Amino acid sequence: MNKLTDKCCEKCQNSPQNPCKDFVKCRKEGPLCHDDVSCREKRLKIINQVNLPENSEIRQVRICNGTGCISSGANSLADIFEKEIEKNGLSGKIQVKRTGCHGFCEQGPLLVIEPERTFYVRVQEDDVSEIVEKDLLNGEVVERLLFRDPQTGEPIQTYDKVPFYAKQKRLVLSNVGRINPELIDDYIANDGYIAFSKVVSEMDSEQVVNEVLHSGLRGRGGAGFPTGKKWGFARKAEGDKKYVACNADEGDPGAFMDGYVLEGNPHSVLEGMMICGYAIGADEGYIYVRAEYPLAIRRLKIAIAQAEDAGLLGDNILNSGFNFRIKIKEGAGAFVCGEETALLTSIEGNRGMPRVRPPFPANKGLWGKPTNLNNVETYSNVPQIIRNGSEWYRSYGTESSKGTKIFSLTGKVNNTGLVEVPMGITMREIVFDIGGGILGGKKFKAVQIGGPSGACLSEEHLDLPIDYDSLTAAGAMMGSGGLVVLDEDNCMVDVARYFLTFTQSESCGKCTPCREGTTRMLEILTRICNGEGKLEDIDNLERLARVVKSTALCGLGQTCPNPVISTLRFFRNEYEAHIKEKRCPAGACAALITYRINEEKCNGCGRCLKACPVGAITGEKKQLHKIDPSLCIKCGSCMEKCKFDAIEIV
Repeated sequence: MNKLTDKCCEKCQNSPQNPCKDFVKCRKEGPLCHDDVSCREKRLKIINQVNLPENSEIRQVRICNGTGCISSGANSLADIFEKEIEKNGLSGKIQVKRTGCHGFCEQGPLLVIEPERTFYVRVQEDDVSEIVEKDLLNGEVVERLLFRDPQTGEPIQTYDKVPFYAKQKRLVLSNVGRINPELIDDYIANDGYIAFSKVVSEMDSEQVVNEVLHSGLRGRGGAGFPTGKKWGFARKAEGDKKYVACNADEGDPGAFMDGYVLEGNPHSVLEGMMICGYAIGADEGYIYVRAEYPLAIRRLKIAIAQAEDAGLLGDNILNSGFNFRIKIKEGAGAFVCGEETALLTSIEGNRGMPRVRPPFPANKGLWGKPTNLNNVETYSNVPQIIRNGSEWYRSYGTESSKGTKIFSLTGKVNNTGLVEVPMGITMREIVFDIGGGILGGKKFKAVQIGGPSGACLSEEHLDLPIDYDSLTAAGAMMGSGGLVVLDEDNCMVDVARYFLTFTQSESCGKCTPCREGTTRMLEILTRICNGEGKLEDIDNLERLARVVKSTALCGLGQTCPNPVISTLRFFRNEYEAHIKEKRCPAGACAALITYRINEEKCNGCGRCLKACPVGAITGEKKQLHKIDPSLCIKCGSCMEKCKFDAIEIV
């Protein structure tokens, strides 16, 4: 069946019931259907929509349609561009492509004009006509919309020269931002499903597992267990039915890696799951994705429907005898369902709560059947490993941590967004080169890595290589890839309290160490932040953290004390200042600070008086103002509004 012409090949007589094994190869490489001219022309048309040939007169406007840019108006941008292009007689010469996230969320809405690679940032509806007139019609770059070097202020025209992208190595994200995630032909034109076609036509299941194992790919969802080894366990497990499951729950605050991969390149996840299914002998897969990702879910549904229509999901795929189907299970937002056994329990229709291990899911998973579970990023790596070879993949990363890692870079950093970097890059390079340094020129204090169950690393770790073993040695973990940058204004005791508040409220309550231990630790941290702490609280925190870490039922419970342990290890002086001196060094804990107006700096402008929501500030215009501590609620509004730095924290 030639899906480009939607009719059976007249020469080889293939049909939907007997599809050609070379279907994917034909769609991408051709010539199609024994040199059928009409098929070849349609193939070239589809491929040209994605990869512009050399010397092509066709140009593309690639507009980011990830959640971040859509929220800033990117959807309307694409519509307006199409109207302006038609109005100016450029139809057929300029293509508008709605893509996934370009990564640089701080500067959205984003667009790239190909083949020149011109990179425009913060584009608004009113800018469209100018871009069409100057750039698309006359080849003149709209300089005011270019990204400017934060050091020199000079405009940078092409995206590969922008510091945010310069040190990245985009493997999983290579097609995110380039293809339309809602068109399967865009994915196929960029080598999509070639790996799956190779697997079912040239490899047996053991060869697939060995190739993934030799690549060194480790699970990108948390502890970094070798993916090939996990697949091998599921392959050897006995069972009349096996499953493939994908963890797209992603409940960490500030994390959005998996969501944006699903939005920008859903077929890469489907292909990785299909290859896994072939490798372990499974015929059914589930993607567990949180319901708070509506765009990812919508594009996943489109991708699954398109793959089914193309004969890439279903029965006897590519006439190989392999059957595989994929279903979506929407999660209700429970953080604990990021833990593999709780996730599987939720798919089964029960309350998401962890199970005792062993037995592990590879032997007894969904409905008691052998199940392999990886996350979105892990599966998305697999097609490239199969297509390019394990040795190619091993050329990236470090000795023990191969490939790349995606991070959501957030917090007190200039350039926030989604980044993919080679394993072994240092924290300094991520924060200061890619991230552009700390907001407002403040001093770097720490990075929270690994989500709420991760750890806070200090300034002494800035040159630490980012890989599984180095992070473990430092008392941290890779986690799924959340990376929150903190500055001098962040109180590390309060940070530990914040993350523990999250994990305590998200505890499923099944095991006593997690349910009670997190509650007691949170009570102690709250006391310290309120200036009511005692010296023995530090010892009690450490003891409780050790108990919970060693006795909790699941991985989430075992890792939830990490923010407490790491802040006590690297920022113990802040705990002692809160307890001994009743002082918050960062000036963040409201109970331990008092606002005062500096007599020498105050000129009586009245800004602080107007900003105070409770009338705690008094004073005549052009005269010294004062703050009544008994009325002050310590909201900080006065300090924000004062232009003369006259408000001080004492």
